[in-house]
Amino acid sequence: MKARVVKSTGNWYLIQPQTGDLLKARIRGKFRLDNIQHTNPVAVGDHVEYETDKDGLALITKIEERKNYIIRRSVNLSKKTHIIASNIDRAFLIVTLENPRTSSGFIDRFLVTAEAYHIPVSIVINKMDLYDEKLLKEAEELSELYKHTGYEVIAVSAIRGDNIALLRSKLTNKVSLFSGHSGVGKSTLMNVFHPDLDTKTAEVSDFNKKGQHTTTFAEMHPWPFGGYCIDTPGIKEFGLAEMEPEEVGDYFPEIHRTKSDCKFHNCMHLNEPQCAVRKAVSKGEIAKSRYRNYLIFVEELSE
Repeated sequence: MKARVVKSTGNWYLIQPQTGDLLKARIRGKFRLDNIQHTNPVAVGDHVEYETDKDGLALITKIEERKNYIIRRSVNLSKKTHIIASNIDRAFLIVTLENPRTSSGFIDRFLVTAEAYHIPVSIVINKMDLYDEKLLKEAEELSELYKHTGYEVIAVSAIRGDNIALLRSKLTNKVSLFSGHSGVGKSTLMNVFHPDLDTKTAEVSDFNKKGQHTTTFAEMHPWPFGGYCIDTPGIKEFGLAEMEPEEVGDYFPEIHRTKSDCKFHNCMHLNEPQCAVRKAVSKGEIAKSRYRNYLIFVEELSE
């Protein structure tokens, strides 16, 4: 029998069969050992096969091939990786400019990982109703930077309703992933689209301006207008995984487009002569912040 994983709580899973109610499921012990490179062999969004035992408990026996997944280095186990979710049509990275502030490094880490696993991303700048003139200008500059790179950027306010209808149209009949730091408003946005969901929200701490974790485990919810959303725990850091330094440039679209003009086919865009990428940075055709993050990622992965 076949089902989709809609919630992961560590050792237990909730699965949605093709017909019928949600089932509580576990994976077989032997099956677990086959996937030791990940902290979670089964991820939310996975299509699985299962059977039931004499007590009616579902046992996951097989994971069907994933069309994609998004992954990060495990926070506690540096040599292991954690699959955040799988089989995603589009990821929505929710960012805010203060309370909490989303850094360009965090944005680019997420985008690079999504590019590596063929997941389209929309950047959603939330809490537009809270920004003063300076932050509104910053939001406009951020939007222009990533639009120029080739990403869709949507500026929204869950409270005021800015671009909520547009965002809803992007979610309809798709499997979407909501991700970002704690406190950026993921749960508030989800409650706007699905009031019956009553996803927990929490105020941002005044002490450290960081959000409090309200989602403990990744969970998939159906939208009333068609499609599904995978809500993820707030992510503090996003460690790059399963990537070589030489690959990083291919996951920056503007670097990938430009590298064919470099003198050397294996140019790393560090200090090689006649590097078209560094020339584009100096001319303002590639954003300095993006190039700076590229250098950081290459150095990090080289270590």
